[in-house]
Amino acid sequence: MSDRSGIFEGNDPFEIARRWLAEATAEEPNDPNAIALATVDPDGLPNVRMVLLKDIEGNQPDRGGAFVFYTNYGSAKGTEISASGKAAFVMHWKSLRRQIRVRGLVTREEGPQADAYYASRSLQSRLGAWASDQSRPLESRAALMARVARMTVTHGPSPMRPPHWGGFRIEPLEIEFWADGAFRLHDRFRWKRETVKDEWTIARLNP
Repeated sequence: MSDRSGIFEGNDPFEIARRWLAEATAEEPNDPNAIALATVDPDGLPNVRMVLLKDIEGNQPDRGGAFVFYTNYGSAKGTEISASGKAAFVMHWKSLRRQIRVRGLVTREEGPQADAYYASRSLQSRLGAWASDQSRPLESRAALMARVARMTVTHGPSPMRPPHWGGFRIEPLEIEFWADGAFRLHDRFRWKRETVKDEWTIARLNP
């Protein structure tokens, strides 16, 4: 597409996304990797919450590219994703006046990659993953801290990754790159494919 140049230039949407995130990391004051993750419950009612994107994978020999985050599999988002196998998110940067929207299919990431990321977290965060029944009612903060103390005694200074905690890989069927334009005449380019093995088609969208 002749007018897809500048910040939109490139033949790999994952590389463009990584490039934008790198720029945002230098500009955003807090959490440049924050995404608003959308799922639906069994009744089709949407849910959205902020999570931190931990990796943007390019295409690999054994699988396509993906956007990766980690969470408790028993949380609301975890159970909703497991039921539908689908999710969407938007990543918005006020400093750059840009956003990326993604819709796609989701699989778990619960092997060595998840183990390595879990081990890289602070000890307090690793123990918290054991202690928290995420999204479920909590009697009090004191009760939560008591569970953390018990997990500290049980698992010690080198806890293994809990079986209920790991990653999700969103393999996109659609990626939209959006940049603010004067007089609300924004630039929008949508990359779309029918399956994760298909080639991308790219279209400029009306603002």
